Amino acid sequence: MSRTLRTLATLSLAVLAVPALASCSSGASAAPEPSARTSAVTVDNCGTEITVDSPPQRIVTVKSSTLELALALGAGDRIVGSAYSDGPLPADLASAGKGIPVISDKVPSQEAVLALNPDFVFAGWESNFSADGAGERSSLADLGVTTYVAPAACQEKKYQPDPLTFDAVFDTFLQAGDLLGEKTAAKKLVTEQKAQLAELKPDTRGLTAIWYSSGSDQPFVGAGIGAPQLIMDTAGLTNAFADVKESWFSTSWEKVADLDPDVIVLVDSTWNTAQHKIDLLKKNPATATLKAVKNDSFLTVDFPATESGVRNVDAVASLIDQLGTL
Repeated sequence: MSRTLRTLATLSLAVLAVPALASCSSGASAAPEPSARTSAVTVDNCGTEITVDSPPQRIVTVKSSTLELALALGAGDRIVGSAYSDGPLPADLASAGKGIPVISDKVPSQEAVLALNPDFVFAGWESNFSADGAGERSSLADLGVTTYVAPAACQEKKYQPDPLTFDAVFDTFLQAGDLLGEKTAAKKLVTEQKAQLAELKPDTRGLTAIWYSSGSDQPFVGAGIGAPQLIMDTAGLTNAFADVKESWFSTSWEKVADLDPDVIVLVDSTWNTAQHKIDLLKKNPATATLKAVKNDSFLTVDFPATESGVRNVDAVASLIDQLGTL
């Protein structure tokens, strides 16, 4: 049987399974209805035009940023599966995300996605949609599945934010709310985060910083147009790599040593902890004598907050608090 026929067969079986699933949960209380919408929504998403005629009812999310945004908008009851999460959900979203099936720790296969009979797949990276991943966007569209990429993750230069701003982050919330049928919730989320952002007081010492994301032989750092730049700049830090027109890029330890930043922002994850990075910096002859390393001037940010999403404002607040202890 060809791959196409296998895929269609999988989808057909998934469709047949939906009534059975519904009957098994008939004793549960009815899920809240998404916000009413009277017209279709059409957007140009990374160069792919998508149209949603009515709020999707079976959503699959790929990456933490998309899962967390969908939950924050109140669409958790319509998420039938998630994949490729970067860490545990924040406390305020943990309850809403409880019980959502995890279909893969990495990028899910197209077969795994289609087995859930989704009508909407919300991905954090454009590369999540491929023949070897969740499926190509055109192929999924042919099967009636709408695909949507977090706009800040678009790869073509003309679609990339340059630089990413909080206005762009909030516009993403509003657009996602429109597509998911949660327009009122999106407006509320934006209002709350704008108010929180307005209360923050950035550090005023003019400190330089390097955002160290990963890498041992060659550091992968935050550059000048993405979420790392936005978060550091809003916290009052000067990104030493602000002139690089990328979100992240690989550099050399020699270049880091030449820049000798005042502080180093460390991305913390279960697979590459902040402490591991500190140990590496202190053992590496090229970085052991940096003032930030000698003074233990380290700041940390959780991995899920490093991409455009609902955690960005909290990440700024955390950096400001940490700077206050240095």
